[in-house]
Amino acid sequence: MPITRTLWRLAGACVLAAVLLAGLLFPLAGGFGFISNRAADAVDNVSAELVEGTVPAVSTMVDANGTPFAWLYEQRRFEVPSDKIANDMKLALVSVEDKRFAEHGGVDWQGTFRAFVSNSSGNEVQGGSTIDQQYVKNYLLLVVAKTDAERRAATETTPARKLREIRMALTLDKRLTKDEILTRYLNLVPFGNSSYGVQDAAQTYFGIDAKDLNITQSAMLAGMVQSSSKLNPYTNPQGVLERRNTVLDTLIQNVPSRADEFRKDKEAALGVLPEPKGLPRGCIAANDRGFFCDYALQYLNNAGISRDQMEKGGYLIRTTLDPAVQDQVRDSLAANTNPNLDDIAEVMNVIAPGQDSHPLLAMGSSRVYGLDANAHQTVQPQPYSMVGDGAGSIFKIFTTAAAMEKGLGISATLDVPALFTAKGMGNSGTPGCPAETYCVKNAGNYAPSMSVTQALATSPNTAFVKLIQAVGVSPTVDMAVRLGMRSYTQPGTSGHGNQSLADMVKDQNLGSFTLGPVAINPLELSNVAATLASSGKWCPPTPIKEVVDRNGKQVPLTQQACEQVVDPGLANTLANALSQDVVGGTAAGSAHSVGWNIPTSAKTGTTETHRSSAFLSFTNSFAGSSYIYGDSPTPGEICSYPLRSCGSGNLYGGNEPARTYLGAMKNVLDRFPPAALPPLDDKYVRGSNNSQIPDVIGQQQAEATSQLVAAGFQVSVSTQPGAAKGTVLNVSPNGSAIPGSVITIYVSDGSQIPAPAAPTAPAPGIPGFPGIQIPALPPIPIPIPIPR
Repeated sequence: MPITRTLWRLAGACVLAAVLLAGLLFPLAGGFGFISNRAADAVDNVSAELVEGTVPAVSTMVDANGTPFAWLYEQRRFEVPSDKIANDMKLALVSVEDKRFAEHGGVDWQGTFRAFVSNSSGNEVQGGSTIDQQYVKNYLLLVVAKTDAERRAATETTPARKLREIRMALTLDKRLTKDEILTRYLNLVPFGNSSYGVQDAAQTYFGIDAKDLNITQSAMLAGMVQSSSKLNPYTNPQGVLERRNTVLDTLIQNVPSRADEFRKDKEAALGVLPEPKGLPRGCIAANDRGFFCDYALQYLNNAGISRDQMEKGGYLIRTTLDPAVQDQVRDSLAANTNPNLDDIAEVMNVIAPGQDSHPLLAMGSSRVYGLDANAHQTVQPQPYSMVGDGAGSIFKIFTTAAAMEKGLGISATLDVPALFTAKGMGNSGTPGCPAETYCVKNAGNYAPSMSVTQALATSPNTAFVKLIQAVGVSPTVDMAVRLGMRSYTQPGTSGHGNQSLADMVKDQNLGSFTLGPVAINPLELSNVAATLASSGKWCPPTPIKEVVDRNGKQVPLTQQACEQVVDPGLANTLANALSQDVVGGTAAGSAHSVGWNIPTSAKTGTTETHRSSAFLSFTNSFAGSSYIYGDSPTPGEICSYPLRSCGSGNLYGGNEPARTYLGAMKNVLDRFPPAALPPLDDKYVRGSNNSQIPDVIGQQQAEATSQLVAAGFQVSVSTQPGAAKGTVLNVSPNGSAIPGSVITIYVSDGSQIPAPAAPTAPAPGIPGFPGIQIPALPPIPIPIPIPR
């Protein structure tokens, strides 16, 4: 009977060999039914993919110094070349898994038949698969399969799968060297505890690189390949030890020259780390760099590399993040805005100006980047999405730039009425304000007129509402978009259906736009500063220096091109006009408190309800902004020192926002070239030729009006007390104005009567000598007592 069983097994083996050979030689023969035309094509396609050998690998995001701060992956795997894998590791794996690896052509027929006979007899189950075949199976399972059905098909125990695996293994062995196959295998297979590939396995269990593995460590890892889930050194140390020693036993047999060494190694402990060494996954583990990390991934997605590609591609993502600046931003935010405030957050971005790019140096929020909402953490894109109630008076920059483009010079004198009402520019709804009228008054007392530079530093509201009336709302909104507020053109940003915010403001002709009452994207606001600092050159704020693939080649990115959005002379002259805010303007107190002493262009802003405020600043070396706003669903007014929700707010952009920004940047000034204001352009200081207001003071009303109209202006007449009735006493604005705008002439109403001139007494003469006067004598000095 035993002889009969043996004969049947041998017969079965012969049948199997015939079937396999037929399937390999005649894959399209329908008689065997193993593989159809379509299936054969699929096998060929996968075989080509196998030869290519691309496997999921970890992408690493590094800062400007090359320090990693985020890892993106689906399978935690770091591919390494052959020379970065210890020879003992290769030796151990071949010894236990495929000792004839160097001899066969991808399939060990002897082992395959032996395994068939052994498995058919009910004895110990033997795999019979070569390293080539195991590589094929693991590749199909870990790389090709996308669904559960495909994963089951990759491991099913059927002749069809075995045939497919054999055919691919034969192809693989013809195309690649043995060392290439072995290296790919070791880079592919799982080693348990979420570790894939030998490099990560060496780090996970021993905290070393694959090139430094010794023979006992190599034997342990080689043994775990059999079943990485069951052979876990932390849950089954005894099983792993026994399996490791089994590998060493095969080495004793296969490498007799080192047999004594291997016998001794069987006595060694496993020597694994106290716990497996993991690796943080995704932006959630990047701590304060998390917001930057998320923005970088969004940027890359728009540039043509998806999140899925990032998690599989094994890229090196070199970012522009400056760790020193980032650390200062983080610390200054925390120092000025408590991260645990219930409904108040502060964000800050820093950008390097430039003509070819605007690298993002730092991005932060007072909120801790995390998922625990109960601890006031968030992963919301606060620093780079539309948030808050507005940047307030910072938007006066856009009105000023639009006016300068139309011809206004910064030396012009602006009218600063205590109250200004504008028809057709929205409805303020304030008590006493007529219907369909926008009424605005200043917060504080101001001189009745001031230069553009003074107005930007001290920020009177009426002057800029009057200016936007002259400039036009549409050109001002367009200027805001050109300089950097690009989100305003996106559909749905108005909060009214699909309409963009820009279109809404234009359609309603809202004069309030100059006072910044609308939500902002803080990163875009920071980039406005970078655009002005770059002499009017707009570039997208980029967090990426370059992306390098696993082969060391730079990956091309689709990025927006830079644009010259305003004349360089305009931007440079406006930068000078903004230079007084930190000297004697609304940010001077905060600048003094942190010891700020370099030339800086800046503007503060606060919304009317004190629900948000901001500070924008730039030099020729760096630019950015800080922004405080209510980040709860129902924000209220905000008070300063300390920041808190309150019934009647007193938060201003010159308070915590300015102190946060200037305090952060003061500590990293040594990282940037010395600051200097750009050169002035006389065209934008004086104003364009057709913007010059004729000097009509002292003229009669009719003559003055005629001369102003001839110069291209409209004229409005107002009277004020004066002596010579009908004489022009004053003009507003003065110096230069937007061509075609309204010039107000202030005409004397004649209400003042000139006082008669005092008679001049004749000088005393000398008696007897008419006509000869006594010369004036110097005053006699009067002694003044000096205190002792």
